[in-house]
Amino acid sequence: MDQSIAAIARKTIALEAESISHLLAYIDDAFEKAVSAIHACSGRLVVSGIGKSAIIAQKIVATLNSTGTPSLYMHAADAIHGDLGMVTADDICMVISKSGNSPEIKVLIPLIKNFGNTVIGMVGNTESYLATHADIIINTTVSAEACPNNLAPTSSTTAQMVMGDAMAVCLMEMKGFTGQDFAKFHPGGTLGKKLYLRVRDLIADNPVPKVLGNTPLPETVIEMTSKLLGATAVVNEANELLGIITDGDLRRMLANKVPIAGVKAIDICSRHPKQIAPDALAINALDIMRKHDITHLVVTDGPQYAGILHLHDLVKEGLI
Repeated sequence: MDQSIAAIARKTIALEAESISHLLAYIDDAFEKAVSAIHACSGRLVVSGIGKSAIIAQKIVATLNSTGTPSLYMHAADAIHGDLGMVTADDICMVISKSGNSPEIKVLIPLIKNFGNTVIGMVGNTESYLATHADIIINTTVSAEACPNNLAPTSSTTAQMVMGDAMAVCLMEMKGFTGQDFAKFHPGGTLGKKLYLRVRDLIADNPVPKVLGNTPLPETVIEMTSKLLGATAVVNEANELLGIITDGDLRRMLANKVPIAGVKAIDICSRHPKQIAPDALAINALDIMRKHDITHLVVTDGPQYAGILHLHDLVKEGLI
């Protein structure tokens, strides 16, 4: 081998990076026209392709669907054997191809045009059949593939994917797509939890340790131990928060050799602890804990004490 593995890898990345940078020149009036047409479409965007371009089409469809643009994937070969039935009169079709001259593409395009649907061609050959028959052309031409034989789709598929991402982000901006909208489509996994999981969801099954301010120290320790959170809130008769006692407060009291006899909860609690509302996002609670280097966060609903969120609750949900 004339070159090291690292050298080959760096050359590949450099070639693909160059292909991406060249896409800036292709963000033109046609690109804007294509994105505007999709934004105004009352139906779906049906994305098709063959070979590696078909795989990119699936990724683009997945990105669009998750960011508020209803889309469908249609394999070009399957389309001409019945899957064209998924295309409705209100849809726009985008066909992706490097060469633009694949046999399946040449059969598919006239059929879509006969339906009266707008055809967007994402193509790497502006002289091809697809380019000359599409209503709108998105240019993804690359100077060369990263493949040493200039054959395997590498730079070309990267360019297609990046151009699809550019379209998706433009459409997100045009639709005013927010983080709340994103959460609706991503309820699963850690990402979904960061977007929708609330503090109240985490503490729903937790014990709610609390003592009155005049509670003797032994009873206070029992409350902390029995409720398994290593802490307790100190409240008044109206259940309003006065402070919090954690394991750390007990250790500091002993380290300072405070006489235990006669000590009440109010005497050793930390006043004005960090608090969060039940409806706050769990990820915001994690931010507070990290910022202040604490493991307990008091949950209050207005003036009323509602519970204690422990760092372990966030770990259990996979947010850390």
